[in-house]
Amino acid sequence: MPALELESEDALPKAAAARDRLGIREHTQFHVLAFEGPDPYSRIGGLETRISGLCQALVRAGLETHLWFVGEPDLPGYERRDGLHLHRFCQWISRYHPQGVYDGQYNKVPDYAGALPPALMRDWLGPHIAHGGHGVIMAEEWQTADAVLHLDYLLRQTRWREHVRMFWNANNVFGFEQIDWGRLRQAAHLTTVSRYMRQLMQAMDVDAVVLPNGLSPDVYVAPDRVTVQRLRAMFAGRVAITKMARWDPDKNWLGSVRLVAEMKRLGQRPLFIARGGREAHGAEVLRAMQSAGLRVATRTNVAGGMLGLVSSLVDAADIDVLNVTSHVDPDSRRALFRASDVVLANSTREPFGLVGLEAMAAGGIACTGYTGEDYAMAGRNAIVLQTEDPAEFVEFYSQLRRNPEYENAMRRAGRATARQYAWPSVIRTTLAPRIGLAPRNRMLRV
Repeated sequence: MPALELESEDALPKAAAARDRLGIREHTQFHVLAFEGPDPYSRIGGLETRISGLCQALVRAGLETHLWFVGEPDLPGYERRDGLHLHRFCQWISRYHPQGVYDGQYNKVPDYAGALPPALMRDWLGPHIAHGGHGVIMAEEWQTADAVLHLDYLLRQTRWREHVRMFWNANNVFGFEQIDWGRLRQAAHLTTVSRYMRQLMQAMDVDAVVLPNGLSPDVYVAPDRVTVQRLRAMFAGRVAITKMARWDPDKNWLGSVRLVAEMKRLGQRPLFIARGGREAHGAEVLRAMQSAGLRVATRTNVAGGMLGLVSSLVDAADIDVLNVTSHVDPDSRRALFRASDVVLANSTREPFGLVGLEAMAAGGIACTGYTGEDYAMAGRNAIVLQTEDPAEFVEFYSQLRRNPEYENAMRRAGRATARQYAWPSVIRTTLAPRIGLAPRNRMLRV
């Protein structure tokens, strides 16, 4: 079994310090099980963001970390990338389902559950435990539940179960009807991403502990000042409202359209910068924009990057909605969040709400709904909407705009809140104490 490779000798003490801050024993091997992963084929949405951030934090701490996912069919089954062990499964099925990781998922689930646990045990976890190590399994979503049950069975057969802590996490309630909850409770500690999700699960007689999403280091990088200034100059005299989400009814796109239309009716000159996905609901949203009397223009960042983003948003004086149809890279995304007057993350049903938190980290003003956004404190670090009445947003935002000091204070409070959700902090405060594998005779620093 290959040893964990660090980038340089200088990385060794840094990793040890990071591991110490996490509060996790050195010889702990982590295995993350999820359908989504870093391949374009496997990267769909917020789950991949959660997975990559978690794995990155563990690797930075010098902890051997493996990601077992449904990968690109034509890439190697095993790869080592930036210290992370990547294991691709279901590739032979994925060749018949080219539309992405969830294409053909009901064929992939039993293949994943049958093939993955024996390979994980034989090649990695088994030898690690045999040499005195410990293991942590972190599985995500309903598609991995049967793999967890299989792995639990194998561990009990080898009498190694006490050396491994197993967690299964719910990011949403999708697929819950597929899960054998009685067996899963016996096999793993159940977690979820917010108090809202915990309440939904309790209503289904499923008890789970909250393990929130975290943020990766890149979201804390200060947005490019020149790009922010250029965008603000372009938005001068307008109320720039940005929304980035899948075209999904739960994301409240239709409510956002009503909100923008009301601001236009009041003469507040909104400029709605909308970035959706490929979902069919997008056509309904665009029709709603036109029916509301909003002038829509489609924009594509042909050049790419921040300069391309700025160029793609020019000449919008007579436009109410800029429908951005191209990818917005992380640097451009942070600059746009910072330059916008408001970032709408106003979902009607949101298990966690990562976009609002990312907007806060960039120094933007987040406007959230009132479901899974545990981090949002109304009037302090965000605008929080509890109704579908556009007047609620108009009133809250008008108060903010009349008081620049209040607006600046909210942006500062948002950044401070976002720092509390860095992945190392999440791991240290919520995961490490439950692993029960913290270093002996050392107090956990929180």
